[in-house]
Amino acid sequence: SEDSDFYNHKGLDMKGIARAFFKDIVNLAVSQGGSTITQQLVKKALLGDERTISRKIKEAVLAIEIERKFTKDQILEMYLNQIPYGGSSYGIEEASKTYFGKHAKDLTLEEAALLAGLPQAPSLYSPYNNPELAKARRDEVLKKMEEQGYINNQSMQKAIVASVSAIPLVTSIKAPHFVFYIKSLLEQEYGIKQVEEGGLKVTTTLDLDVQEQA
Repeated sequence: SEDSDFYNHKGLDMKGIARAFFKDIVNLAVSQGGSTITQQLVKKALLGDERTISRKIKEAVLAIEIERKFTKDQILEMYLNQIPYGGSSYGIEEASKTYFGKHAKDLTLEEAALLAGLPQAPSLYSPYNNPELAKARRDEVLKKMEEQGYINNQSMQKAIVASVSAIPLVTSIKAPHFVFYIKSLLEQEYGIKQVEEGGLKVTTTLDLDVQEQA
């Protein structure tokens, strides 16, 4: 869902880079377009999300080097172990335990598809915050899997009719639904990385005493 040509390219999506380049020329800005999974791994593990030409060049060079030194499966594993899935869940194994109470290797097709769709916007597509959006995003991933030949139509149809059934949220966060709703608004405004790692201090309208009484 993030990089359909992952197993074929050498670290860079040249068509995506070209589209982003022409968009930059038109808008006189540096966009985020054209990122492969390898490039996203470089950004998350090594460089950060700074939008400059020099950072984009470093990202491309490092992506090519990583592709030379590691297999595709190793790169995908590192990526899946780095990315945020919402709340304190970083990495696919932790996400599997948080949302479904099981190891990643034991996920069903529909569960795996839901988790694959989460990193794009973890709070927005959270099954706890927005179950309808979570299902829509999951189904989008399943359709892409069928289009790209990873599953057949019968498997896709069977998975799409399955309901979204995450286990109850276990957290020490007080008023978690309110907190995650606010977090989703912050992600839309400032981006996932800034919310997850920026050390923000957020003031809200929540009156915890009244909330606990209610």
